[in-house]
Amino acid sequence: MLLNAFEMTCPGHICHGLWTHPRDETHRYGDLAYWEDLAQTLERGRFDGIFFADGLGIYDVYQGGYDAVLREGIQVPRNDPLLVVPGMARVTRHLGFGITSSVTYEPPYLFARRMSTLDQLTAGRVGWNVVTGYLDSAARAVGLDSQPGHDDRYERADDYMDAVYKLWEASWEDDAVVFDRARRVYTDPAKVHRIRHDGPYYRIDGPHLCAPTPQRTPVIYQAGASDRGRRFAARHAECIFVMGPSRAVIGAVVRDLRHAIAQAGRDPRSVRILAGINLVTGATSEQAREKFDEYCRYASPEAGLAHFSSTVGIDFSSWGLDEPITHVRNDAGQSALEAFTRRSPGKVWTVRKLLDAMKLGSRVHTFVGSAVEVADELQAWMTEADVDGFNLVRTVSPESFRDFVDLVVPILQERKLLKTDYAQGTLREKLFDKAPTLPADHYGSRFRTNGQR
Repeated sequence: MLLNAFEMTCPGHICHGLWTHPRDETHRYGDLAYWEDLAQTLERGRFDGIFFADGLGIYDVYQGGYDAVLREGIQVPRNDPLLVVPGMARVTRHLGFGITSSVTYEPPYLFARRMSTLDQLTAGRVGWNVVTGYLDSAARAVGLDSQPGHDDRYERADDYMDAVYKLWEASWEDDAVVFDRARRVYTDPAKVHRIRHDGPYYRIDGPHLCAPTPQRTPVIYQAGASDRGRRFAARHAECIFVMGPSRAVIGAVVRDLRHAIAQAGRDPRSVRILAGINLVTGATSEQAREKFDEYCRYASPEAGLAHFSSTVGIDFSSWGLDEPITHVRNDAGQSALEAFTRRSPGKVWTVRKLLDAMKLGSRVHTFVGSAVEVADELQAWMTEADVDGFNLVRTVSPESFRDFVDLVVPILQERKLLKTDYAQGTLREKLFDKAPTLPADHYGSRFRTNGQR
């Protein structure tokens, strides 16, 4: 079982309103010590990584603006997650770091250097969650009139990936750095190659600025589950993050993804699929239920609805409570809406039902139970939904992660569902028990020059 903590560098992430809980410490999101302590807790629990969500722009769909978003702390204020990683890496040895970054608004040449630097500083413990964005507010914030269309963003993303693969894989040969003091040669110029990329959206002319890092290309995460997103994931992703309201819904998504991966000529089992899930646990069922009821008193379902409005580009504040939620094609997050419409056969979702399902201010599937019951539930998800692991959503933080590490992890380890110690090497080596760089059957490996791993 693979485990990530699903985080964001802000007070309010997915379970909205819980920053008001007296034991919640996410108001310390700007304190590096908070993140260092969390990293050490996760490593103690043998988590594979911490998966940082992120995005540009502010949610401004609900009620036609962002006043409610600011009041409720709905993923704002929000810092850059990449900048907290070196501190977390300094106090851990094995924990991986998944960084979300959009291909739509940052030039590939600049981004490639940032990720190479981070891969070097963390000794190869970095992954990149590739997103295309879905907020018009982000486009306007960087000077555009609106964001590109949904499928066009993925066309741009494919071109972006070609550009960064060339920089990471084709520019510097493994032995380009010779560090010969006597001859005053630091780098052999013959082994550094100029990258010329002239794609439909991006152009590069020049070598990568960074020498080869432990992984070269970071582990590629992807979270798009729309039809176009699945095709993108089938080509590029090494780990895929999925979310949905039930095991049945997620199981159908996983089947589609594994089929798409096979159609792309890859082993469908070579890609790790992680489900987002929200857990509230205690030593007993009664303790877990009491904790859940306590959390509910601080949560904000309306804030969850405001978040969902921007995610899918629909202002639900103007809808009747019992109005059915139907699929609407737009340029926002298609897969999130599909999970509640096309992928929920036999169930008609309404705003009232959605609010009732978001007792913790989140539309993520929530399970409440004792540590044994939580272990049973996770095992059932792996069997019935065919997932390889989980992105665990925070509730009251860091309490929810400490509860999981102290109560659930020992049971998973006793059942041999979770490792008792880490493998050595980079994040990619830990996740796949293979070489530190992209495998030969991965699309990005075709850009390598001779003499590289």
